[in-house]
Amino acid sequence: MSDMMKVSSNPHVRSSVTTSNIMMWVVIALLPAAGFGVYNFGVDALIILILSVISTVLTEFCYEKFMHKKITIGDFSAVVTGLLLGMNLPSTAPWWLPVLGGIFAILVVKMLFGGLGQNFMNPALGARCFLIISFPALMTNFVTDTYTSATPLTALKNGEEVVVIDMITGKIPGTIGETSMIAIVLGACILIMLGIIDLKIPGSYIVSFVIFIILFGGHGFNGTYISAQLAGGGLMLGAFFMATDYVTCPITVKGKYIYGIILGILTGIFRVFGSSSEGVSYAIIIGNLLVPLIEKFTLPRAFGIRPAGRKEENKA
Repeated sequence: MSDMMKVSSNPHVRSSVTTSNIMMWVVIALLPAAGFGVYNFGVDALIILILSVISTVLTEFCYEKFMHKKITIGDFSAVVTGLLLGMNLPSTAPWWLPVLGGIFAILVVKMLFGGLGQNFMNPALGARCFLIISFPALMTNFVTDTYTSATPLTALKNGEEVVVIDMITGKIPGTIGETSMIAIVLGACILIMLGIIDLKIPGSYIVSFVIFIILFGGHGFNGTYISAQLAGGGLMLGAFFMATDYVTCPITVKGKYIYGIILGILTGIFRVFGSSSEGVSYAIIIGNLLVPLIEKFTLPRAFGIRPAGRKEENKA
C-alpha cells in the first residue's frame, strides 16, 4: 500500500504518490482547524496536541523496534492519528489523557491488527470512544476561562437558542479541532483539490444526515436548526477527515455512497433519539465495522462469472 496513492476497486492505476506524501498533505490540511483550536483555547490546547502526536509516534516506534519490524513512522500515519486524536479532545483534558489515548490508538487499534492497512476501525476514533467510555467526565468537560456554558449542540438538544454564526466561525466551546467549520472546510478543500479525497463519502454523509434531521428532528425544514446541526460537534471533521480514511472505508463507488448514507442515518439517530447531543464518533466506528459487508455486496463481479446458486440454462 505504501507505494500506491490509494486502494480502489479495479481497474488499478499505479501512482508515484506514496502514503507518506498523502499523510503529509492530510497533516497540512488539518493545520487550519488545529491552529484555530489553539487560538480559541490557548496554550493548553497546544500541549494536548503535542502530547497526542508524541505518544502515537513513540508507541509505533517502540512497538516496531521491540517486535523487530520495519520502522514505519516515516509514513506520517501515526502523526495523522495523533493529530486527529488531539483535535477530538477538550483543552481541559489532563496531560495523561492524550498519552493514554495515543497508546491505545496505535497499540490496540492499529499495530495489534497488523499495522497500517490492517486496522478495522479508525485508530483516532477508536481511542476517542475508549476514552469517552472510560473517562466520560473528563471527555465532556468544556468549561474554560473563555467558555463556561454548554456546547451549542447540548443547548440545542435542551431547546435553547444558539448563535449559528459563532458555530460556523468557531467561537464556541467544544473539542480542540471541531469548533471552526470554516477552518475544517478549508482543509477539506485542500485534500479535494489534490485528489486525495472526493465528495462521495462526505457528500452522501452530510446529505443523508440533513434529510434525517428534516424528517425526524422535530423542526422540519428549519434553516437555523439544520445549520446548527451541521456546524456543531464533530460532523464536518468526521465527514471529511475520518470517514474518508482509506483503510477503513469501502473501496467501491457504490459502497462509498452506501457507507456515507449509513453514517448520516446513524449520526441522526444518535443526535435526535440518543441521550447524548453528539454521535459522529460512534456512527463512524459502526460504519467501519460494516465495511466488509458493504464491500461484499458492492464489489464488481468478474466478467463471465455466474452468480453462485444460479443453475445453468438448458441448452436447446
